[in-house]
Amino acid sequence: MLIDTTLREGAQLFGAYFNLSTRKKIAAGLAEVGIDEIELGWIGQDNLGTLAEYIKDISKDTYLSVWTPCREADIMKASKLPIDRVNIGVPVSDLHIEERLGLDRNGLLHRLSSAIRTAKAFGIEYVSVGMEDVSRADPDFALTVAAHAKNCGASRIRLSDSLGQLTPKSMEKLIETFRNHVKIDTAVHCHDDFGMATANAVTALECGADYADVSVLGIGERSGIAATEELAAYLALRCGKKRYSTQKIKALCSMVALEAGVVVPRTKAVVGEDIFACESGLHTHALSKSPELFEPYQPESVGISRKLAVGGKSGKAAVKSALKDCGVENDPKDITALTMAVRQLSSRLKRPLTRSEFIKLSSGEHLS
Repeated sequence: MLIDTTLREGAQLFGAYFNLSTRKKIAAGLAEVGIDEIELGWIGQDNLGTLAEYIKDISKDTYLSVWTPCREADIMKASKLPIDRVNIGVPVSDLHIEERLGLDRNGLLHRLSSAIRTAKAFGIEYVSVGMEDVSRADPDFALTVAAHAKNCGASRIRLSDSLGQLTPKSMEKLIETFRNHVKIDTAVHCHDDFGMATANAVTALECGADYADVSVLGIGERSGIAATEELAAYLALRCGKKRYSTQKIKALCSMVALEAGVVVPRTKAVVGEDIFACESGLHTHALSKSPELFEPYQPESVGISRKLAVGGKSGKAAVKSALKDCGVENDPKDITALTMAVRQLSSRLKRPLTRSEFIKLSSGEHLS
């Protein structure tokens, strides 16, 4: 299951500011994609209740949650919102416990127990405990925190690789350790500081984690976290999870990119404009016959169109195929010369040829 935190983690992106209208559009888009749980933001943000009511009206099977620090006053505020779950953040590495909170380990456990019991007393049935900086924590103490959270009434722990330290192999070990020692719903929050967030999140789910945090385009603090579009597409197109509507993903990503001021690379996995564009001779010819040879899924499944073009990398077979697609009759003996002309013009322009350029070139027109 996916927990999208674009409206909490994503909103922490440097320079990103989402007003209520934008937050509604993002949340609605996430519901359309089929995201299981939407983290609507953090306690202290404006209009959380309004946002929650809006989503409840348009989606009946999406869990709504908010993030709160491990403070009773904030948890009481969360209990007044029309949400399903509360995510309580608590650091578990000694560095954070001592330097950030000014506590020792026993003090942290006491504060956590008070927070969870307050949440339960105020009617919050599903409490999630986000164990921050778990990848730098003492493993035995991290397990102690998880067991303590469960004993106090928590329903889920969320293991946060806060600085993106883990690899898929170490993530596998982490999940297996917690799953073997504490019987509780387990989520992961994988940061992308070394480019492994999506891989780590997928590994966690494959190893038995129940949830993975994601955000649209992976936006968040620093280099962000695992990307919503990548996890949803992988689960839908590779694992057969029918809940996720991947055709809706590109539109959602485009909207978030615009609102957050983020440029989407043309080769971005799942939603890049050119991920199904090809001019390489062998690949272009093969794609014209059997697309599955070089495509992991159909472009239409993620709202993208295939683009085939001839250019400096094209061979005679690709040129012949392009002539056929354009409805151009050409003497086969001219194919070699035309192929050379295509390559030369493409190299001069430093790009593949447009359809009109190719048709003109095939007719013998000189293009400067």
